[in-house]
Amino acid sequence: MSKLIIEGARRLKGEINIQGAKNSILPILAASLVTRAECVIHNCPIISDVKNTLKILEHLGCVVKFQENTVIVNSENITKNSIPNVLMREMRSSIIFLGALISSVGSAEISLPGGCELGPRPIDMHIEGLRQLGLRIDESHGILECGNEDGLEGCNISLSFPSVGATENLIIASVKARGTTVINNIAKEPEIMDLIAFLNSSGAKIESQGEGTLVIEGVKALHGTEYTIIPDRIAAVTYMSAAAVTVGDLLLKNVVKEHIGAVIPVFEEAGCTIESDTENSLRIIAPTRPYFNRIVRTMPYPGFPTDAQAPVMAMSCLADGTSVFVENIFTNRYKHVGELLRFGADIKVEGRVAIVEGVKRLFGAEVTAMDLRGAAALVVAGLGAEGTTKISGLSHIDRGYENLENNLESVGASIKRV
Repeated sequence: MSKLIIEGARRLKGEINIQGAKNSILPILAASLVTRAECVIHNCPIISDVKNTLKILEHLGCVVKFQENTVIVNSENITKNSIPNVLMREMRSSIIFLGALISSVGSAEISLPGGCELGPRPIDMHIEGLRQLGLRIDESHGILECGNEDGLEGCNISLSFPSVGATENLIIASVKARGTTVINNIAKEPEIMDLIAFLNSSGAKIESQGEGTLVIEGVKALHGTEYTIIPDRIAAVTYMSAAAVTVGDLLLKNVVKEHIGAVIPVFEEAGCTIESDTENSLRIIAPTRPYFNRIVRTMPYPGFPTDAQAPVMAMSCLADGTSVFVENIFTNRYKHVGELLRFGADIKVEGRVAIVEGVKRLFGAEVTAMDLRGAAALVVAGLGAEGTTKISGLSHIDRGYENLENNLESVGASIKRV
């Protein structure tokens, strides 16, 4: 079993290029099925979730080529409409293939997805919205059998919560539905906008109409396209957190600052200097010790992202002050807390609330990652801790971070995989 070995308390200084967005590339790869043509997608992160998604595409009959950070998917000759359980269970986002298969071939047979266990993430909104579009869905023993011989019909759909996954599934499913589909209370994350831009570049007709409403005019067919994925905002926040705990000075390239607008003030209030010399770069210069004394509430975009909670909490462990985290998205997103305590952190959890009393020092520990963003938090803590840290459970890191240890090593960290 692989482990990351970190010799902590070393200052980070240098440049890091931020990878393409994990939460953009996965739904866009699924949506490439609907084009029934060749799509060339640039800035694709080399992560295990992408590799698993490409396995699903190949299983369905797509021809896939992956060179450096460009993936080419040709979905002209799809031969299957079902995805094996072993592939579905590799990641939660695999449910996005439900809408993609319905829009592409008119039917689907898939099992319920896997992924990080972050608490209840029901797909009820996916199912209800698709049924409103006219999809027949039968569930038996964890298998969804879906189809509609007459095709989907546009309608008005109102989501009870701005769910990212449900928004993506309904967008992809409705781009070729007859007539007009109106989706209200959509998720507004940058990755949603990226999916819309990709589909529109393929010939879809999707427009924003007012706050939180999309209007989709169904088209008979899409076509191939060439597209570049946006940068990964959560990867950027992770490296910012690493800089904050190491008195670091990092220049992050390929960053869209507007996408982390709710996070930047948190670092500025912690005493970090944030500079921006160019449109797509961000420099963070950390103080000797961060000062952190505020309440952080995770919210749907444009609020503070739930995915940024864990690495920022790791930063707050070494800060001067008391911080309060309120997790409003997932009910089980504090799995990293028990492992952070092993470093000597002072954290108390009550339900959705975590209170962090900053300590002057953390000490290297042997810890295990429980989920993707929790794994990032352990890396941040290890970088700021004195002594040696050993992190296992690296499959979680590999799901969402491209070359994490190499990037950190290039800016002065002592980190290696063994």
